[in-house]
Amino acid sequence: MQDHDHYRLFLHLAETLSFTRTAADCHVSPATLSRTVQRLEAATGHRLLDRGPHGVCLTTRGRAFRQYAAEALDLWARYRSDDAAEDDLSGHLRVFASVTACHTLVPDLLTPLRDAHPRVSISLRTGDAAAALALLDQGEADLAVAALPARIPATVLARRITQTPLVLVQAGPAPADEEFTAATEPFVLPRQGLVRAAADQWFRALGIRPHIAAETDGHEALLTLVALGYGTGIVPDLVLQHSGLRARLRQVTASSQPDQLAIGVCIRRADVHRPLVAAAWAATQPSRADRPAQL
Repeated sequence: MQDHDHYRLFLHLAETLSFTRTAADCHVSPATLSRTVQRLEAATGHRLLDRGPHGVCLTTRGRAFRQYAAEALDLWARYRSDDAAEDDLSGHLRVFASVTACHTLVPDLLTPLRDAHPRVSISLRTGDAAAALALLDQGEADLAVAALPARIPATVLARRITQTPLVLVQAGPAPADEEFTAATEPFVLPRQGLVRAAADQWFRALGIRPHIAAETDGHEALLTLVALGYGTGIVPDLVLQHSGLRARLRQVTASSQPDQLAIGVCIRRADVHRPLVAAAWAATQPSRADRPAQL
């Protein structure tokens, strides 16, 4: 159906926010893509995208229509699968996870879904772990594997699958007379997110104002700067143990450590009725998810 083709184009554009990239990936001309968006805007009676000097962004109505289009395609896929078993889903699930989570948690976490519903396709987006819940809330992902705050937003359903200590790391082998003093050490910290919040809380508990040598937007970048000798980093142990820089780093023992970090799988509460999201949520029950979460 033509409408469904338009929905697919719009969903791709909503993810890339690039007319050029979506046109190339979907094998249509930029003019055709523009006309498709215009037809959708005419049909809905609302502007779905804002085009400005800094690029393309979804409007509030555009974000709502993105969810509608995704649900419509899920339902259409189920309707067309009458020849399959009743529980044989098809469709497209968008997952967000950090690089470390992709390497350590996501394969086993999503294996039950893959085994039960092989016709479901999965797109996996990686990035800064601090952005996971925001991307989920904005409709950029259907499911996220993310660090969990102490208070889960009311719009989100979350299930804890593991936890990891936050550790202090420095470059190179430990000197013989090593003595770690947080008050005088330079630190490399995440710019934002739960690890940064835990680090700030730790500094307050110690009663110190840290010397922050550098800030980064991801744990991998943070470990790179630590390996270059810019200062002491604070990262989840799960990240350290699976980093390609592990051999160039050492863990530092201090009299106190930052709090542990809970890791969980999350969906939007409003999406729990969607068959595809519901199947993914059910597939990540603790009895299955605990296996890859041992630290």
